[in-house]
Formats: sequence, C-alpha cells, structure tokens
Amino acid sequence: MSISPPPPGVSAAGLGEVLALFRAQPSLTRADVMQQTGLSRSTVNQRLDALLAAQLVVPGGEGSPTGGRPASRFTFHCDRGVLLVADIGATGMRTALCNLRGEVRAERERAIDVALGPQAVLSAAEEMFAALLAAAGRTAAEVHGIGIDVPGPVDFDSGQVVSPPIMSGWDRYDIPGWFAGRYDCPILVDKDVNAMAFGEHRSVYPDVRQLLLLKAGTGIGAGMIIGGEVYRGADGAAGDIGHIQVAVEDAESEPLCRCGNTGCVEAYAGGWALVRDLRAAGRAVETVDDAVMLIRTGDLTAVRLARRAGRIIGHAIADSVSLFNPRVIVIGGQLARIEEQLFAGIRELVYRRSLPLATRNLQIVATKLDTRSGLVGLALLLADGIFAPDRVGALINRV
Repeated sequence: MSISPPPPGVSAAGLGEVLALFRAQPSLTRADVMQQTGLSRSTVNQRLDALLAAQLVVPGGEGSPTGGRPASRFTFHCDRGVLLVADIGATGMRTALCNLRGEVRAERERAIDVALGPQAVLSAAEEMFAALLAAAGRTAAEVHGIGIDVPGPVDFDSGQVVSPPIMSGWDRYDIPGWFAGRYDCPILVDKDVNAMAFGEHRSVYPDVRQLLLLKAGTGIGAGMIIGGEVYRGADGAAGDIGHIQVAVEDAESEPLCRCGNTGCVEAYAGGWALVRDLRAAGRAVETVDDAVMLIRTGDLTAVRLARRAGRIIGHAIADSVSLFNPRVIVIGGQLARIEEQLFAGIRELVYRRSLPLATRNLQIVATKLDTRSGLVGLALLLADGIFAPDRVGALINRV
C-alpha cells in the first residue's frame, strides 16, 4: 500500500501529534487544530496537507458558519486500511477484522486447543484472517497491522512466548515471523490478560487510571493498567498472579500446578483445578464450562469449592491491592459467570486483608465486555501502537 511521504520540511513527529488529535475526535477544522496545539496557521496547513496527501485524514463535512463561509472539517480516514487480530485462549480463538481506529467490524470464533502447537493454531488464525478479508472485500495489502494475544507469558519486545505452562511447543516460537512473510505490516504479540485489561479500561472505564483485570478461567492471570497504560513489568512477566504460592489451611497437601511448582493460586482455584476436585468428588464434569454449570445449579459440593476458590483468589488480589491501589478490579473469564459464589469470597479476603485507604473507593465488578474483552483490547492496543506519534513517520513512508 503506497502512502505519500511528507513534503520537505515537515516533521514526521509533528505529523504524528496532529494525527493523534484526529484519531481522538470525530472531526476537526484547521482552526480547531491551531487552538488545540498552539501551532501557527502555516504550520497547521503544512501538516494537515501532508496528512491529506497521505490519505490518513480526509474531508469530513462542513463546520458551523461564523459569519462567513463554513469552515471545512476533516476526519481520520479509519477505513484507509484494516487491522487483523486474534485472541487465542486455551481452548478457543476469536479473530476480527477492524478499522484503523481499532473498532471491530467483523469477527469469527472457533474451538481449538492451544496445546496443539503454534503451527496448527497460527494456521487456523491465518485461515480465519483470509476468510474475514474475503468477506469484507479487502486484500492482504490493505492490512496495516496484526495483533495476536496468547494465554501465556510474552516477551513483549520480541513477541515471543517464554516458558508457557500450558502452551506446548510455543516456547520462543517466532510468532511475528510466522505472519511477516504473508503480511507487510507491524505485528504485535501480547499476553491475553493485558489485552483484556486494556479493553475494559478503554471501553468501560476510560477515566480510571489504575485498574486490575483478573482472568479466572481455565487458569488464573491478571492484567494491570497503571496511569492509563498497560503495565507489563521489566520483562513482560507482570500480573502472573496465578502462580503466587499460598498456604491453604484445609488443604491436606499442596497440589501440583501446571507450571511445575506446588501450592499456586491456580492449582487451588483455576478452572482446571475445580474440574479436578469436582471429579474427585464424584461429579461428572469434563470442562470448565461443565463446572460452571454445576455450580450454578446449586450443587453443594460445587458451591463450596467455588467459594473456597474465591477466598484463595481474594488472598492473592489483596496483596495486589496493597501493592498498587487500583480503583477498579474487573473479574473476567469463565468463572466470572458464577459471580454470586465466587465474588463473595474475593470481596471477603480483599476487604479483610487490604488497608482501609486502599479499599475505601475500590470497586470489584464483573466484566462488561465478557468474552470480547481480549479481542476489543487487542485491536485498540494495535491501533495505538501503529499510530503512536513517533511511528507515524514510518507509516507515511511505507511503500
């Protein structure tokens, strides 16, 4: 896809700052840009003309008249190209085609076991991408970026999964490289809980600067928003709350976790652990969804185990509340559907163990986006990365 380079003397960084205004607002006039940036008329004209030439900004109607001719308005050309994203879970995958604002335009879903390995799973993602493009009448040349999230630890800089407990064959696999030969665009790879946290933050709680997203599904993990941005830690390992080791009073022994350690939060309270314990108690369950259905029927053993899981998760969350003082804790994943049984235990431990100042205004709530939080957040993360002010120059110079 060809995008005209900026004219001589126009700073790509300056173009990125102006483009950010158009991405954040429905439409602007030249006067609006001058007012919001403090730039001179000639500078605004120069930068806006460059964005128009690159087709990143297009005319978007007329402004309100101010005594003379109405001012021309301009808008971000969000249909200039498309984004492709794949939210990969332990047992299923959602893919979507999005516009350049990161708004989902079409999506598909299929069951697949992430333990089948990267070639099988990424081949399935590529097939779903091709189907989405064909249905939308788009081509691979129009893809401006690809986003992939996975249920395991990710080195964000390299886009590689590192020592994942449940993703056999994925360790250090070059996910960006898989797509690089098929699509000429940036490729983002992140941990699923980071995408989920960003989706809830941007779509539901945009004014909340500190948010924790707990994913309680097959496994247990957390994504953190600090200062309005995803916090990944020094090496991408932040939020691995499921592998905090806890002491449980009524446990006869520390259960073995999928990570190889014993006594982890996930080994007691993850969906797979609930399935294990329910089967040991003689209940006919095979999947996490089976366990959720049984808990919702009111089965006494299932409800007892769910409440116990809530207290164990609450123990780990309480430490996070004391550590970084979030305003909102969002609970997502399959176990969020047993809110009545799970949340009581979580709230009990959080409010008992955390400081009153840290819990005074704390909200503990179920996800609003449900199973789409990862898909929505991944698309928004990808769009923000591609159109970051310091990267617009590379986009404009793309051939």
